Amino acid sequence: MLSPAPGPVRSCGEAARRAGSRRALLGGCVGNFIEWYEFGVYGYLATVIAAHFFTPEGGSEAEGLVKTYASFALAFFFRPVGAAVFGRLGDRIGRRPTLVLVICLMTGATALIGALPTYATIGAAAPWLLTLLRIVQGFSAGGEFGGAVSVMTESAPPGRRGRYGAWQSFTVALGLLAGAGTTALLATVLTPSALNAWGWRVPFLLTLPLGLAALWLRVRLDETPAFVSAASAAGSSPEGGPPEGGPPRRPPAGETVRAVALGAGRVMGWSAAGYTFLVVLPSYLQNTLSATFQQALVATVLANLGFAAAILPAGAVSDRLGRRTVMVAGALLVAVLALPLLNLVQDPGAPAYTKGAALFAAGAAVGLMAGPGPAMLSEMFPTTVRYTGLGLAYALSNAVFSGCAGLIITRAVAWTGDADIPAYYAAAACAVSVAALLTLRGDDHERALR
Repeated sequence: MLSPAPGPVRSCGEAARRAGSRRALLGGCVGNFIEWYEFGVYGYLATVIAAHFFTPEGGSEAEGLVKTYASFALAFFFRPVGAAVFGRLGDRIGRRPTLVLVICLMTGATALIGALPTYATIGAAAPWLLTLLRIVQGFSAGGEFGGAVSVMTESAPPGRRGRYGAWQSFTVALGLLAGAGTTALLATVLTPSALNAWGWRVPFLLTLPLGLAALWLRVRLDETPAFVSAASAAGSSPEGGPPEGGPPRRPPAGETVRAVALGAGRVMGWSAAGYTFLVVLPSYLQNTLSATFQQALVATVLANLGFAAAILPAGAVSDRLGRRTVMVAGALLVAVLALPLLNLVQDPGAPAYTKGAALFAAGAAVGLMAGPGPAMLSEMFPTTVRYTGLGLAYALSNAVFSGCAGLIITRAVAWTGDADIPAYYAAAACAVSVAALLTLRGDDHERALR
């Protein structure tokens, strides 16, 4: 009897693996896009939201903005809770079903923000309802990063984890750009009164069709090969006896906690600088430098374009040179150049194209950290705790250094009168990240995932 030719079989198997990798990439990316689109919109519309929800008649605009950022920060502090809950779920029942649940919660909470009555309609209940929805968003977003990065990196072909993981960060940039673009478009086509009256609701309501599309993509995902292998090894063999070699070992809790803390330190510069230059910038420019709403949004778009342009090349280069080399370069650039770049933006006599180039460069430096960052975190944890571990490291860093960025910078500038506070904040966080990143091994990118 003739045996089947091996060539076509291998080709079909390879084609199936590539198709599965592409589905994993798209399914992982789509949730990140929605998450960061909404967080960007909230940051870009912070002054409008403050007026509607946190500033009763006669209240201080500055105080309302601080309360808006406090709600922003509170949502971030629920991210680690979500990372722990959904991470544990994802490490036990699988990446796919957990990510389906996450996208449903995230989409529902975001769309409801667009339908909320304001302070003028229902009084003091309005800011509390908004804060509750922000908490649900933060809780669900905490489960997004760990699952999405696990799916992308565990499904990546050999030698391409950096590129695949970089797509997570790239869709963050796309989400922020989409949020800025949508807000800028509304600010252009609507009168200020229409934008303040109802136009601000449109970006939030748009997440409903986006979420339905994301749900469709995620229910079609395959479970990752790494999780299937670990789950199979943890069960019994087909003959009913123990699996050969024993089940995969869950690392001791202390080892995981240390890895989470180190991972958070490695990405804190990315978190702090990213939110300073990519999200908080519009409110800073309006309130500190008296820029118009449109000028602030254009500046943010330029910074996000630089961020997006650097991410995928940085991820690809890290597959060749290592995560440490690329991420340390990005952190050092921010630490050294944050203050000169911000001073250039502050200079009223500087040409507009020079300011634009400075903002683009600031975003690109953050992109050097964001590109290799997801793969770096994934490589720190074994499959049995990867969803939980990398999700917690990222969520804790974002809770402290991203979620609080707007609140810290706004308060510090108000107290000190020093317009350079954003640069000091980003540079200090990146300096600490350099120290943590130097503990990386140079060949981590070449090792198989545990």
